[in-house]
Amino acid sequence: MQIAIVVYPGFTALDFIGPYEVLRNLPGTEVRFVWHEPGPITADSGVLVVGATHSFDETPSPDVLLVPGGMTTFEHARDDKLLAWVRKANEGATWTASVCSGSVILAAAGLLEGKRATSHWLAVPTLKAFGVTPVSDERIVHEGSIVTCAGVSAGIDLGLWLAGEIGGEGTAKAIQLGIEYDPQPPFDSGHMSKASMATKAAATALFAKDVMKPTQLKATTLLLWEQAIRASRGRGKKRRQPAPVPR
Repeated sequence: MQIAIVVYPGFTALDFIGPYEVLRNLPGTEVRFVWHEPGPITADSGVLVVGATHSFDETPSPDVLLVPGGMTTFEHARDDKLLAWVRKANEGATWTASVCSGSVILAAAGLLEGKRATSHWLAVPTLKAFGVTPVSDERIVHEGSIVTCAGVSAGIDLGLWLAGEIGGEGTAKAIQLGIEYDPQPPFDSGHMSKASMATKAAATALFAKDVMKPTQLKATTLLLWEQAIRASRGRGKKRRQPAPVPR
């Protein structure tokens, strides 16, 4: 079984490391980190560097496709080659999955239209622009062969969910024990429904500093503008369709 995980400049490390650490333990698994070409890819921290092991062209039909999120997601959601590869890979994949804002890339590729999906709480509202029903109160959202999950740490849960579907519950439980995934956080503010107003404000300020960078603001604005134009043109075509000829 071949698992392809997209790694793009500006990815969030835990978004892909979490599910990778789970899925790599499935028997008979080959994991590939894919990008336009093999080579070093720097995370959003600017410090962590991982290596893309294979190119898109070398990985045309993975069994599992996973797209992580990151501060540069909206920029890469306008990458035509990436989107074309995601669409093509999805055609033959058993599972197509995303972590965090990676669902924006799936949406931009047209894979989530008319479906329910989730993302990081900062990105959830933008899914609606792509004809997606945004979900903010479920950690994992399963729609056919496409699975999206909430932000960052939710990727571990997604990995275990996929492991259960692929290898069976017993294998998934063994992997969970092997990585000793038994979360007992010292605080209970890991979801918007649980966090205080002060915590929400602090988190927004903490993470918005990267989202509000000029390059990211421009990428987000262009992505949503282009999607709005496509939607408007699509509605116009529907209105101009000729009426059926009476028989």
